[in-house]
Amino acid sequence: MTRFERWTVWSSAIATGLTGLGFMWTKYFVQPAEQWAVVNHPLEPWFLKLHIVAAPAFVFAVGLVATRHIIPHLRTKEPSGRRSGFIMVWTLLPMVVTGYLIQVVSRSGWTGPLAVTHIVTGCAFLLGIAGHRVRGKRGARRP
Repeated sequence: MTRFERWTVWSSAIATGLTGLGFMWTKYFVQPAEQWAVVNHPLEPWFLKLHIVAAPAFVFAVGLVATRHIIPHLRTKEPSGRRSGFIMVWTLLPMVVTGYLIQVVSRSGWTGPLAVTHIVTGCAFLLGIAGHRVRGKRGARRP
């Protein structure tokens, strides 16, 4: 990957991951100050808005590196970072699809399962990309 591609993937992944984790924290783990509060924390709508803005940049970044990094490494069976790469590849599609569907689905019975799937695949992706970074650094040091 070029320096620009690496920077684009990492900066957009970090922005999307941190805003997603921040939104999850404010929505599901913070108790509202008042019983009838619309949001649990004043930062909750900001985390959501920033997450929705950062996510398309992340999807663009993944598309940017797909043909020059992801697909060739899958074909050549590159050993360094393979497991973490598979985690990212297999969680990417459901994470992106559920992220978009959460915004457009109006049936209340669907939003819960979509949100759970999005959170689980998003957290798995974050673990995968962190592991990929560690494995990639180790693989780069090998002679």
